[in-house]
Amino acid sequence: MEKKTAGPRKEYKKGKGTPKPKAEPVRLNKYIANSGVCARREADELIKQGYISVNGKKVTDMGIKVTPADKVEYRGRLLKPGKKVYILINKPKGYVTTVRDPHAESTVLDLVKDATTERIYPVGRLDKATTGVLLLTNDGDLAGKLTHPSYGAGKVYHVFLDREVTKNDMETIVSGVEFEEGKVSADAISYADSEDRTQVGIEIHSGQNRVVRRIFEKLGYKVRKLDRVSFAGLTKKNLQRGHWRHLTPKEVSMLKRGIRK
Repeated sequence: MEKKTAGPRKEYKKGKGTPKPKAEPVRLNKYIANSGVCARREADELIKQGYISVNGKKVTDMGIKVTPADKVEYRGRLLKPGKKVYILINKPKGYVTTVRDPHAESTVLDLVKDATTERIYPVGRLDKATTGVLLLTNDGDLAGKLTHPSYGAGKVYHVFLDREVTKNDMETIVSGVEFEEGKVSADAISYADSEDRTQVGIEIHSGQNRVVRRIFEKLGYKVRKLDRVSFAGLTKKNLQRGHWRHLTPKEVSMLKRGIRK
């Protein structure tokens, strides 16, 4: 009579599978950013100013690390990293790009209030009068990367000015305009309309605040209208002013790979 071969003696029971690996500790600023409060650099300021507590104790050390098991609070509000969300909007004039502004009638978050239940925030800033491409997310790593000078996120603007732009001034803009904080130069500039030399398109990688307006004001021009048509390779194609859409997986992958556009 054939003997039965002994089978494996390990038993599998519901809830008794392979234990999940413990979550690796992350820096506090990253945890805050991934909770949709702000980008990592702004999170450092919140920590420094004493607005963050961990497990009931206020912390001001920006180097500490936390895990999902820790209780992290911002001004008494519990923070929890959520699902990553990436939303592109075509910003209209009159909206400020801050999460919260008691003096503003409208913020860009008003435009996406029905888009997600996650807390998201703008990546970089467009001033109230500037329109165009703006990314909002709760991905602190990506937001920090896109706004850091070393990433080189390219931006293209359509600029409407009060008078014709001279070729000499266009050459100056590409070679560099001096400011107190240093020289800023555009990657490229050209007339946006062959029949109207008061309109130019400018490509620039500098992330300085209001840099495009400041460049033209330094050269004696008045900016009548400013529209960002591209940011880090993302465009407002087929996106009406004031509307939004989620990024595609391909677009998110492109941003994370660091493609320079």
